[in-house]
This record gives sequence, structure tokens and C-alpha cells, in this order.
Amino acid sequence: MFETPLNLTEQRVLGCLVEKQLSTPDYYPLTLNALVNACNQSTNRDPVMALEEDTVASALEDLRRRQVVWFVDAAGSRTRKFEHRLADALGLSVQETAILAELMLRGPQTPGELRARCTRMYAFQDLQEVEAALGVMLEADPPLVARLPRQPGTKETRFGQLLGGAPEAASTVPSTGPSVPPSRTQLEAELVALREEFNQLRDAFEAFRKQFE
Repeated sequence: MFETPLNLTEQRVLGCLVEKQLSTPDYYPLTLNALVNACNQSTNRDPVMALEEDTVASALEDLRRRQVVWFVDAAGSRTRKFEHRLADALGLSVQETAILAELMLRGPQTPGELRARCTRMYAFQDLQEVEAALGVMLEADPPLVARLPRQPGTKETRFGQLLGGAPEAASTVPSTGPSVPPSRTQLEAELVALREEFNQLRDAFEAFRKQFE
């Protein structure tokens, strides 16, 4: 694994790269701008963050030194893109990769939550497939996830990823405070990302449709 744990920014950046690679492979690798927008989404993120471009670029450099991110300079393009090498570095299956990304993006979760929320990256057939993947990750050397104490009044066990070190005790306690709404900057960044994704999907559909004309 890593000599030192990933910090929160590195976890968010790496998690976003994995998420986009599995959920929207046609638009991967990501540019720095697309990655910043992905990091600052208000959906499928906990906590919601407002990272600056320089902060994301610094995290990418740190992840490159850890050999889990590569910089890609495409021929004929002036824009550098970025891709992860997490699965190769840790010898992960697609199931394990999706689970790690989801845990980095949203924190500790139950197997049921992971099955539902990982769908955009990998469609688990049933809960047993999730539990089997978690079992492999628990038995890895060193372990990639940890089983957390059950929250009061709940039956399901939650799991947290260990790439960022041992999950903090606070993460095992349900929050009782009010949720913080996303800022205008975060909403604007997400709107830009959604528009970009819409335009890419529209172009892909048009190219597909022209094959039958």
C-alpha cells in the first residue's frame, strides 16, 4: 500500500478519477478542469468540497509520485489529461476498485449502500457479491478496508477504506447537525460539469445516429 496515508484531497481526486473511468469511459482520462468540477460536485460526495485548481494539481503531483496517477499528453492536444493506476498498483478487481472509489467519495457505508451507490461504476448482481469483494479486501495484506462498529439502532455493519489511514472515530457516529447546503460556487461548477457531460453525450449520440443514415 502507501508509506503514508492519502489526505482528504488526494482521496477525493483519486476517487473521482476512478469514478469517471468506470462510469463515463468515453470521456476519460480527465482534464484538470473536468477533474476540479468532479471533485466539487454536490452529488455523490460527502463531504461536499470546494477545491481550487492549484490544490487539485498539487494532489495530482503527489499521487503521481505514489505511482497511482499518470499524466497523459495526447498527440495533437495542448491539454494534459490525467488517469489513475489504482487497480494496477494494488491488484484490484473492478468490484474492489468501485468499492474503494465509493468509500473515498462518500465515507464509510454498509454493503447495501455500496451496492446501490456503486451502480454508476459497477452493477453488483446481489448483496453477496458486494460482501465477497469486501471479504477479499479485508483479508488483503495490508487490508484495504476495515469493519466499523455498528451505529446505535442499526443492524448493518459499515465499512471504511484504509487508503487514508484508519477511519476516525467520529466517522462511526451519525451526524445530528443540519446539513450544509452547497455554495453558489460549487453549484456553478457542477452546472458546468453537467453541461460538458451533456454536450459530450449529445455528440456521441449524433455520431452513433449517423452510422444508420
